[in-house]
This record gives sequence, structure tokens and C-alpha cells, in this order.
Amino acid sequence: MSKKQDEYYFKTFVDCADYACRAAHMLEEVLDKFDPDDLQRHIDEMHELEHAADERKHEMLDVLAKAFITPIEREDIIELSHCIDNMTDKIEDVFLRLYTNNVQTMSPDAVDMAKVVIHCCESVKEMLVEFPNFKRSKTLKDHIIRINTMEAEADRRFISSMAKLHRSGADALHIIVWREIYKYLEDCADACENVADVVEGVVMDNT
Repeated sequence: MSKKQDEYYFKTFVDCADYACRAAHMLEEVLDKFDPDDLQRHIDEMHELEHAADERKHEMLDVLAKAFITPIEREDIIELSHCIDNMTDKIEDVFLRLYTNNVQTMSPDAVDMAKVVIHCCESVKEMLVEFPNFKRSKTLKDHIIRINTMEAEADRRFISSMAKLHRSGADALHIIVWREIYKYLEDCADACENVADVVEGVVMDNT
């Protein structure tokens, strides 16, 4: 396979991760300046972004279906593309939870968790930029460790937010609503770690 064809897959991984980064920044901005009257518009914008990410992924899978030789195993390309796409999907899920749960005021803890999601997504993108050099890279492992660290920070903030929520004396419905939203925010970080896990597996299988 030509170098240009090899580069296509790695570049597409980065492009798809960039959609997740854009989605994460959109989420943080929406939460930070939360206005329930604007939520439907933001959901529509988020859906367009998620749809564009899906199209980019499917374009790559169409190329993969016709390819004879690939830079890494086909199964790894498929799994990695799905995991990267899932990052954007999980962020969209947060928007939908805000809407279906009829959230009217924003929790500062949710805003803080969204900032962690941004760092997770951007760290994944940085890792994927380095990914083509996985056989000789001196920094790829550091990127993977950083993502794992950020996911652990998301877990810590989730536990802290849940403890605060259950000690707040709020009514049961309020607790149920925010427990679900916090969990969906944590899932965003988990999705990023899943990408790092796949990349780490590829490195171990090929070096």
C-alpha cells in the first residue's frame, strides 16, 4: 500500500476525533451559558455535527471495504473508527438528557465535568496525530497515560458530584435527573479512554 493510502486512515482518525473536540467545546459553552430556551437549537447543531462525523467514518469504512492491504489490521481500523465516533455520540447524549429531563438551571459541577471532557477529547486527538508513528514513537505512550489520567479525573469529579448531590437535601426527582446527567458526562470520558485502549492494543500487537 502506498504511503498516501496509509496516511488516509490515520488522517481520518484525526478528523473524526476533531468532531468530538468540537462537540465537547460546544457542550461546555452550552452548559456554561445555559439557557433552556436555546437548548433545541443547540441540539440541532449538535446533531448536524454528529451526522457529519458519522459520514466521515462511513466514508473511511467504504474505502476499507475495497482495500487490499491496510496499515494496521482491518478489525483494528473498524474498532477504532467506532470508538472515535462513540466519543461524539456520547456528547450528543448529554444534550438529549438535558432536553428530555427538562433541565432549567445548570449545575456548576456539570460545567466542571464538561471541561474535563474537553481535555479528554483533545488528548485523544493529540494521540491520534502521533499514532502513525506508533512503531517508533517516543511520546505515544505518554498520550495514552494522559488520557487514562483525565478519565480518572472525570471519575473523581463524578463521585464528588454524586456525593454532593445526595447530601444536598434535594427532592428525589432532582437527584434522579442529575445523577443521570453526571453519569452521561462520565461516559464521555470513558469513551475517550476506550480509544486509547484500542490504540494501546494496536501498539502492543505490532511492536
